[in-house]
Amino acid sequence: MPEKIGFVGVGRMGANMARRLQECGYPVTAVFDANPGVADTLAGELSCVAADQLKVVTALSDVIITVVTDDVAMKRIFLNGLLHRAKGKLFINCATVTPAIHRWVQDKCEAKGASSLEACMASSITQAREGKLYLMCGGKPEVFERAKPILEKLSSSLRYIGTTGKAAEVKALVNMVMNANTAALAEGLGLGAALGLDLTMLREVFSQTGANSRVLETDGEDMQNREHSCFFSAAHAAKDSGIAVKLAKEQGMTLPLAVATKKQFDRMVAEGLGELDKSGIAELTFKGRKGMPQ
Repeated sequence: MPEKIGFVGVGRMGANMARRLQECGYPVTAVFDANPGVADTLAGELSCVAADQLKVVTALSDVIITVVTDDVAMKRIFLNGLLHRAKGKLFINCATVTPAIHRWVQDKCEAKGASSLEACMASSITQAREGKLYLMCGGKPEVFERAKPILEKLSSSLRYIGTTGKAAEVKALVNMVMNANTAALAEGLGLGAALGLDLTMLREVFSQTGANSRVLETDGEDMQNREHSCFFSAAHAAKDSGIAVKLAKEQGMTLPLAVATKKQFDRMVAEGLGELDKSGIAELTFKGRKGMPQ
């Protein structure tokens, strides 16, 4: 029998992961979200329980997948009932949080006779729905092996990175570089627009030269057209660049580009643009924009 799956955090990523696993034959038994209406809607769709308490998710599930926003949220769920009668349960944690929090979660789980694995995602909402996530995992090898059949249904690329915290370090670096690429692309297109260049032409030239990047493919046209429907928010970009900057400080290093990028995304948040997609950073770099798209 497939293991029963519970979800904590069923925003767009978590909800699509739940849909995918149910389609693949894994029974989703319970869902919980800080926004009860979101959990109620998904529970109705999947015919499962919308839990009003975290301990209910644990009680009804063999494997609990968490997809929450940050360190504070991660600590909150594990301190507020998720580990009640958790012996034998497996917690797979997919949020982008600091490596230290993943280590803290592992210690808390093991004290209760449970297991935990970090499964950091470098993917979008669409990929979650299609089972094509890029997953980087950290934890004990035997825990990874238990989780592997489930994670293979969610991913097109599954990598075991190492001990707990190591996958989070890699994810922080992935997002640090991605965010810096996004900020640089926004400046390049913004300057191109100010010079009167045809931006479609400019993007084509970028794609065939050293200016090419994955961000150009995903965000370039959106920056040009001011289409910032959210797949990865500016607020999350600011948080994730902050994780990398903190890791650098712990190593006695300074990362000027990462710091500058974080400041740009922090500025978006301060100006009320934090829930735009990261492509919305172009609103800060194109002359005459500096605000919400009209």
